[in-house]
Amino acid sequence: MSRRESIYQKAPALNTLGEGSPYVPHGSGKDMERFEVKRGLIKSMNGNAGLSKLATEFFNDVEVNADGIFVATFAILERVTAEYTDDDKLLVDVEQMKGNTLSEFLSKDGGREQALESRVRWSTFLDNATGYSSKQRGDKAKEGAKKISKSKSAIAMARKFMEISDSVTDEKKAIAEDLMIQIQQKLDEGNGTRALSLSEKLNKMFN
Repeated sequence: MSRRESIYQKAPALNTLGEGSPYVPHGSGKDMERFEVKRGLIKSMNGNAGLSKLATEFFNDVEVNADGIFVATFAILERVTAEYTDDDKLLVDVEQMKGNTLSEFLSKDGGREQALESRVRWSTFLDNATGYSSKQRGDKAKEGAKKISKSKSAIAMARKFMEISDSVTDEKKAIAEDLMIQIQQKLDEGNGTRALSLSEKLNKMFN
């Protein structure tokens, strides 16, 4: 990737700024990101209606669907959408220019400035939509990654223990399997906090 193509990105895993937790809705084939939201903010903003109103302050061509979820654009951001989820997270999806399209945009008069402005607007939007600064969002994402890692390890350790132990009853195995299904479901949803809580219950079964 050239220096110009990286003007908007800060070594992200996805096409956004990479400050949130990666999330791939089951069967969607789409990469998205989830962000922690400061307690009480979603209610004070009136949920997705307020989020869509906030979007008009930072992006162009804002359209809102029947569910109150907006889609917008700005400069190198070809498509921006975001929504508050039922578990009080911010779910975002950003498609930005890349390759020749991005190079052509940057070579135009004011292109580089517009690309930088895209980054500034996106970051400031996230500040307002989550209640956290860029650094705080990054820290929250790291915390979330640790929770996910611990939850996956709990599943792996439980399965290994059940394989090598002769003392685990069928009833206990059934309970453990049910817990592991629940943990995996929460991991698929991107809910690391709940997954970790369930994994702690799983760990206690074999400690």
